[in-house]
Amino acid sequence: MSKHLVIVESPAKAKTIEKYLGKDFKVLSSIGHIRSIAKKTKDGTPPIDVKNGFATTYEIDPEKKKTIAELKKAVKAAETVWLATDEDREGEAIAWHLCEVLKLNPATTNRIVFHEITKSAIEEAVAHPRTVDMKLVEAQQARQILDRIVGFELSPVVWQKVPGGKSAGRVQSPAVRLLVEREREIRAFESTSQFKVVAIFTHNGHEFKAELRQRFDTEETARAFLESVKTAQYTVSDISTSPSTRNPAAPFTTSTLQQEANSKLGFSSRTTMSTAQKLYQEGKITYMRTDSVNLSTQAISAAADYIKRLYGVEYSHVRKFTTKSAGAQEAHEAIRPTDISRESVSGSDYDQKLYDLIRRRTLASQMAAATLENTTITIDIVNAASLPNVAPRQLVFEAKGQVVIFDGFLRVYGGGKEDTLLPALSTKDSLAVYSLEARQVFARPPARYTEGMLVKKLEELGIGRPSTYATIINTVQARGYAEKGESEGMPRDLIVLQLIDDTVHREIEQEKTGSNRGKLVPTPAGELISDFLGKHFNQVIDYGFTASVEEHFDDIAGDKLPRNMMLQEFYTPFHQLIEKSGDIDRSSVGHSKEIGLDPKTNQPIIARFGRYGPMLQLGNTEEGNKPQFAPLPKGTSIDSVTLEQALEAFTLPRLVGQTEDGQDIKANVGRFGPYIQVGKLFVSIKDHDPRTIALADARELYSAKLHAEAEKTIADFGTIKILNGRFGPYITDGKKNAKIPKDTDPKTIKESEAKQLLESAPAKGKARRIPRRKKA
Repeated sequence: MSKHLVIVESPAKAKTIEKYLGKDFKVLSSIGHIRSIAKKTKDGTPPIDVKNGFATTYEIDPEKKKTIAELKKAVKAAETVWLATDEDREGEAIAWHLCEVLKLNPATTNRIVFHEITKSAIEEAVAHPRTVDMKLVEAQQARQILDRIVGFELSPVVWQKVPGGKSAGRVQSPAVRLLVEREREIRAFESTSQFKVVAIFTHNGHEFKAELRQRFDTEETARAFLESVKTAQYTVSDISTSPSTRNPAAPFTTSTLQQEANSKLGFSSRTTMSTAQKLYQEGKITYMRTDSVNLSTQAISAAADYIKRLYGVEYSHVRKFTTKSAGAQEAHEAIRPTDISRESVSGSDYDQKLYDLIRRRTLASQMAAATLENTTITIDIVNAASLPNVAPRQLVFEAKGQVVIFDGFLRVYGGGKEDTLLPALSTKDSLAVYSLEARQVFARPPARYTEGMLVKKLEELGIGRPSTYATIINTVQARGYAEKGESEGMPRDLIVLQLIDDTVHREIEQEKTGSNRGKLVPTPAGELISDFLGKHFNQVIDYGFTASVEEHFDDIAGDKLPRNMMLQEFYTPFHQLIEKSGDIDRSSVGHSKEIGLDPKTNQPIIARFGRYGPMLQLGNTEEGNKPQFAPLPKGTSIDSVTLEQALEAFTLPRLVGQTEDGQDIKANVGRFGPYIQVGKLFVSIKDHDPRTIALADARELYSAKLHAEAEKTIADFGTIKILNGRFGPYITDGKKNAKIPKDTDPKTIKESEAKQLLESAPAKGKARRIPRRKKA
């Protein structure tokens, strides 16, 4: 048996570390957290005893009992135990929980940390062990306790008072508020338009584009300008050049990695973090949860040597970046490759793309600045008719170009853009005009948040921490408070005026506007919960307050603030709001709007919020009436839906036609979206509108579903069928299922054998509801 036992939290990490340690070391994994705050205690007392200094009852994860038994056995056999969980607060807390469960003394047990899984880093950590940092543990406990208190006390209020409300979280709720506020800014935005004049000039066979400084507010003034230059000439009046330099960005932190991976690779925050964690555990990059932009001396030296060898001495420029955030730990490093010369990693395409992004960003940070030359050519209009109310100095064209003199860091990161070249010109040169047009351009509303943009905003506000951003964004979507947009936008007409052969021609072109594809869009449920919390629990979604709580966690970790004092300062006013929540009238939460009368029944149509979201109600419950209900049409809201749209919604279910064998095809919208129904078979028509889907499309989708069902069916004996299921082939009569023995080919089973297997199968027990595990 090995003398030394090293415990890490990841099996992948365990395999990598074991390669670097000698035969005297055995490395085992706890597979993440082994304990969490109990849901309830045996004696019925709260798992978090607020009155007793926030004493917390923890319980072992049932799935970890086998793991703990193996760890206990290994601890008894080992002479020395080393706790090598991650270096952040979560890792420190896991180390402390291991001490508690495995009966180890946190004040004497060896605790080792490292920023990268390399032989030298691990040997260095083993040579300089420390003990469990209880202040870091207390900071993690404070976060977990606070989040659990909010979940335990606020979520039931949400369930009772908010139609369709699922939960509220200390950090997820401010994130939802950000999305809601941005969406309302977009709705309130009143788009204006101007006319931009662009000319293409030619000189000695070279074409280049230039734009008029002046923009016109109306079509009439834009037309008047084009009319005024019918006989004009164009002369170069000024050429100015200015050198500029562009410096590389710092190496990645957790936040900037999520932002850049979203922007450049289209990765979600969750995908970025899971991929980065895999790369770290395999020893390819340094620790992926960090807010430091610092690089070690060894890393800087290795990068400089590599750059000089590969690109030349002139490309190397040693830089030391300083982290601006107050709580950053400069002893930690930015995210970088453990071996800068390694260009590729094994694994998925995701692994390679993210590793390449990290590597190129690290290299760029140690490379010389790019040198560029910017050129602006000013072109005067000669012999044009004068325009009233327009300053002559604005009636000039400007052409702008940029040339990269020395690419520097752009050689590896951020390059790829072609030079904007302008022809060789001199002042007083005459230019010929190839084309001249005035195009209507519209002011754009504020942009919706992408995941990367939301991460950046949360970081700016001090809400959450780098390690929590991915979880926050995932939770907001999982709760149904926001969703990724899929719309490419709506067509919009724009006016284009062109001067052709001394005549101004007018054309109408179309462009798409309002695209939300890939953006985070708050759902009606998200807007409702945000409004409710803003009105009754403003403390929970206040940006400044949420940020101050994060600072308090840092103060606890730095031994500047007692844990319980911080918890009490939050809990006292929060609990008072919870106690007052009983007076909130559920009917006042969310608003409803009567949008008109149904001409057939003379009953009111009301847009309101229901259990599953916004909906339409035809009729009311007075005098024993039974109202009809329909989902709110897609793209509308309670405030924007019209009577015409509402009446169309109540045309469902709609008879589309018949199948080729004469069965009715009905189209409708259900809880999970639009569908068609043929007999007892339901087919999703996600990309179609049930009010307009054509018979041919419906038949095609129905046929595809039948084909899929046929592939699923191994044998059909009428009532009894043998099907391919998620966990393999099985027998069913629609009420009862039976497993097929492993050594039996399901295709050879006869009807009598299938019936016998069904009869001998155990009866279905009553479905047991498994409570969803709440995460702090």
